[in-house]
Amino acid sequence: MSALLLEQNDVRLSVAAAGSAGTAVNGAVTDLAGFDGAAFFVTIATFNAGNFLKLQAGDASDGSDMADVAGSKVAAVANGQVVGIEVNRLGYRYCRAVVIRAGANTATGDMYAIRFNAATQPTTRQVTNTLITSILQSPALGTP
Repeated sequence: MSALLLEQNDVRLSVAAAGSAGTAVNGAVTDLAGFDGAAFFVTIATFNAGNFLKLQAGDASDGSDMADVAGSKVAAVANGQVVGIEVNRLGYRYCRAVVIRAGANTATGDMYAIRFNAATQPTTRQVTNTLITSILQSPALGTP
């Protein structure tokens, strides 16, 4: 049986939506052990060059040594856009996405992290009461 998206990957809420402010929003420290990489995405409510998503990485599980990852800045070009970063074979065990809100006060949506290509399957999804899915393989046509 081939691995399906939700069996081979781990979807987690990294940080809940944040109200309008000018402070950074740090996603949860994400452990990449046993995964090839991760993708992060979030909505940025207010377009501004100073409001953007970036990636940080380090080797400490508490995030105390996190440093910015070169080339990871992603800025929305219009209000309400979803921005994302995908990283593969980072070279560090831990990472987190951070929304910088330095250009203008802005709200953010929920930030999600998807760790992908798990070495051991299946993974356990940790999005409680948010992600409701159905996994189908070779389904027949008919009543949903």
